[in-house]
Amino acid sequence: MSQKHANKSGFETRAIHAGYEPDPMTGAVIPPIYATSTYKQDGVGGLRGGYEYSRSANPTRTALEGNIAALEEGERGFAFASGLAAEDTLVRSTCRPGDHAVIPDDAYGGTFRLFDKVEKVWGLEHSPAPVSDVDAVRAAIRPGTTRLVWIETPTNPLLNIGDIEALAGVAHDAGALLVVDNTFASPYLQQPLALGADVVVHSTTKYCGGHSDVVGGALVVRDHDLAEQLTFHQNAMGAVAGPFDSWLVLRGLKTLGVRMDRHCDNAERIVAFLSDHPKVSEVIYPGLPDHPGHDVAARQMKRFGGMVSFRCAGGEEQALAVCERSEVFTLGESLGGVESLIEHPGRMTHASVAGTDLEVPADLVRLSVGIETADDLIADLDRALG
Repeated sequence: MSQKHANKSGFETRAIHAGYEPDPMTGAVIPPIYATSTYKQDGVGGLRGGYEYSRSANPTRTALEGNIAALEEGERGFAFASGLAAEDTLVRSTCRPGDHAVIPDDAYGGTFRLFDKVEKVWGLEHSPAPVSDVDAVRAAIRPGTTRLVWIETPTNPLLNIGDIEALAGVAHDAGALLVVDNTFASPYLQQPLALGADVVVHSTTKYCGGHSDVVGGALVVRDHDLAEQLTFHQNAMGAVAGPFDSWLVLRGLKTLGVRMDRHCDNAERIVAFLSDHPKVSEVIYPGLPDHPGHDVAARQMKRFGGMVSFRCAGGEEQALAVCERSEVFTLGESLGGVESLIEHPGRMTHASVAGTDLEVPADLVRLSVGIETADDLIADLDRALG
């Protein structure tokens, strides 16, 4: 399926067909796992299909990269060993020591750690700003040195919403790139490149893989020159997705649309339940009409996603107890799998921001709502809330 044709097809069609044509020798409709490190050359420099060494390119990874590029309506996709490997490669490709980036003031803990403990030592400065406040993001930009405006929308774990189109204008006016971490929404619910973003980031571990059996990351871009920079750095830095991991993510993407619909259906049921529960002080979900980012989310997202956060009326002690009492919701980090997960961000995924301006509320519980029977999930939360 050509890239041009893929971008004109419906999402579910692209998810199944884009990036790979049935094998001309065998007719295999699913890409093989090319478990090889090197390739026979037809003479010195005579590469077959451009393959010479699997750090540089591998046919299974190529299929994944073409597929996710088509789903995000981009020109080029890049698959990495993890979401953080994708982020680091992007930063090193676009920034130099002395440059500056704007990041969310409630960023994923791993992203904050990367900027604060790794890139800062290398010489990249960063400033946090609320992604929901366009003026605050504009104020955080340092003229002449800001290279990246980096947002998550929805954010992790407070589910704040950034106006991608407006923030793209702010970034471009400053000569910076707008980077959108689209992990929570997935390509099915939101396509940032179509709204003006320059780069989309994914932890493909999450909804793209969808089965909690693979770790991976991806970048998708439209600009040719930026794609060439990333191609060089992906190979030079080497944190690429292996063929089996690429195959697992590619398999997950084929069912992304139907899974996301079920994730959203279940999340909406759970939000309705939690909103009426006396032991819940606040439910945070972009689909709620009183969510501050509801109107923006309704405009730029197909639906509101499978992630739900809530605050416990009994404070941190109750939040911890709810996490420990749940049974159908598995206590664990990560998100986006078919199974429902529950976690305490302050002690788990966001422990790295404790004591900083990005610290999350101690009474916060984050849910990754899976695709189980909704009634069972609600009964489990009702029991856990006690």
